[in-house]
Amino acid sequence: MTLKVGVLGYRFMGKAHANALARLPMFFPDAPDVERHVLVGRDEEALSEAAERLGFENTSTDWEAVVDDVDVFYNLGPNFVHAEPSIAALEAGVPVLCEKPLAASLSDAERMAEAAESAGVPTATAFNYRFIPAIRYAKRLIEDGELGEVHQFRGRYLQDWLVDPDAPWSWRNDAELAGSGALGDLGAHTIDLAQFLVGDLERVSGHLRTFVDERPVEEEDETKPVTVDDAYSAQAELEGGVMGTFEASRFATGHKNDHTIEVHGSEGSLKFSLERLNELELLRDDNRGYETILVTDESDPYIDHWWPPGHVIGWEHTFVHENYEFLSAVANGEEYHPNFADGLKVQKVLDAVERSDESGEWVSVE
Repeated sequence: MTLKVGVLGYRFMGKAHANALARLPMFFPDAPDVERHVLVGRDEEALSEAAERLGFENTSTDWEAVVDDVDVFYNLGPNFVHAEPSIAALEAGVPVLCEKPLAASLSDAERMAEAAESAGVPTATAFNYRFIPAIRYAKRLIEDGELGEVHQFRGRYLQDWLVDPDAPWSWRNDAELAGSGALGDLGAHTIDLAQFLVGDLERVSGHLRTFVDERPVEEEDETKPVTVDDAYSAQAELEGGVMGTFEASRFATGHKNDHTIEVHGSEGSLKFSLERLNELELLRDDNRGYETILVTDESDPYIDHWWPPGHVIGWEHTFVHENYEFLSAVANGEEYHPNFADGLKVQKVLDAVERSDESGEWVSVE
């Protein structure tokens, strides 16, 4: 069986997932056969060019005409268009992969998760960092008790692409369109990894900050207000009494895509940085310092599909792993994670951080 895939969105994430779909038959021969069937967008000219470049057979400017004509639907559009197309596809019984965060609001995320539960088909919230071999290796160490009792999780995601106050306004700067700023765009990844590796967040104390209140509109003689956060920080309590600290920023000068996590336990600790994604730093109880493990052996997760040991993989490979797992679940009728329920769990934390910032108090995650 060949799965016909429809994709909404052809820019950043559209290219990442199209590349992954193209790589699957080359490196994952046991993956289901996939046809890049239709690409969906608003601009017909740009859409046509993108479809030819990304390998799609057809194009459409109407997602409603597409969602019941494909076997799998990928919603890679801006946050404010996550809900309706995804729900429509689910109501047609079509599995859906949706980019993170799951929605621009908690209420939309709840509607999406309810639709997924009713549909009974696989869904995916696109937290691709779960599929980094070093992260999978870290999870195995934690589950095997190598760190002992986990006491602390620390995570940060730092970028600097908005440091310039004249950087142009985009939908990512608008609360109605994006939901939140660094919190949802970057923090969602860190929160998901915390819940994947350690456990659910139960209560939070959050702080949000906007450094530039308005930005110029590209090619226009006007500015628009910035209504989302440029940076956030949060303290958290995770299940089992684990202490958590989180932060993300688009104003961290000198940091391009610095996603770093640490897990500290009674018998050891580990550290991971996305900027060195083939490495895991591990401290065991009988060591005086951290050892750097190059997670590229054939026995490491996913690596047997790629190159000989020591030949590193990159950021784009995380999408190949993610697509392999999701499409295999679709083809085999199996459960997949992170699904829409997992995406909703993260959305509830985002909502709690915002409510805590408004109230100035600790807030329970509903």
